[in-house]
Amino acid sequence: MLKNITLGRYYPGTSVLHRLDPRIKMVLSLSFMVVIFLTSKPLPLLLVTALTLVLVALSRVPVSYIAGSLKPILFILLFAFVLNLFTVPGDPLFVFGPLTISDQGLYTAVRMAARLIFLVINTTLLLTLTTTPLLISDALEQLLNPLKRLRFPVHELAMMMSIALRFVPTLLEETDKIMKAQSSRGADYDTGNLVAKARGLVTVLIPLFVSAFKRAEELAIAMEARCYRGGEGRTRLHVLKLDGKDKGFAAGFFLVTVVIILAQFL
Repeated sequence: MLKNITLGRYYPGTSVLHRLDPRIKMVLSLSFMVVIFLTSKPLPLLLVTALTLVLVALSRVPVSYIAGSLKPILFILLFAFVLNLFTVPGDPLFVFGPLTISDQGLYTAVRMAARLIFLVINTTLLLTLTTTPLLISDALEQLLNPLKRLRFPVHELAMMMSIALRFVPTLLEETDKIMKAQSSRGADYDTGNLVAKARGLVTVLIPLFVSAFKRAEELAIAMEARCYRGGEGRTRLHVLKLDGKDKGFAAGFFLVTVVIILAQFL
């Protein structure tokens, strides 16, 4: 069910990754994205796999919970795997009538699927699963703080991102409730062809949009009632500060990423 999708949800904890400064996690996440897209050889991919396993261990987030973040991309993952498996030329390994699986096709399919998996896992581990939306908003605002000199609405952008992240699990829960309510009234979303399933989703989308607008209006009223007027003159209860552990973790992480890049190009 949709409630098992963990993408965008925070998992409470006191692990090393939970206590890490959110600005460091955001920078490390972006740098790791670049590293993942650069890797194409077996050794760098193995190093990325090892680093991912280390992050999973450090986060202390259950593997089943992490796997839930992959559910929204399962179709894309399967499509990319099958497409590369049968279209990339190379030495034939298996032949099924007009379809041929080559050695390069198999390697490319595994590599592309692994890239997508690593991308989602590392992004969720370093950001949404171990960092609250409020801390992500604060980190983004401080990282983009120099743009204020250009009159860029940094605070408003960070606030929008924070609200969007907070609404992802809320909308998933609301969708799950609506589908259960419609199913109890006889709606069937699992049978029929693609057109029938698409028509069935209309009964979910309309009340979902109504609920989303209602929640947005309630949020706007609550913010106005608390005299929210943007970031001008606002102070923070908890000020983000880097300590030795944050700097040490960042240095070690960047050292590993440099090793991965060297393994790719040397």
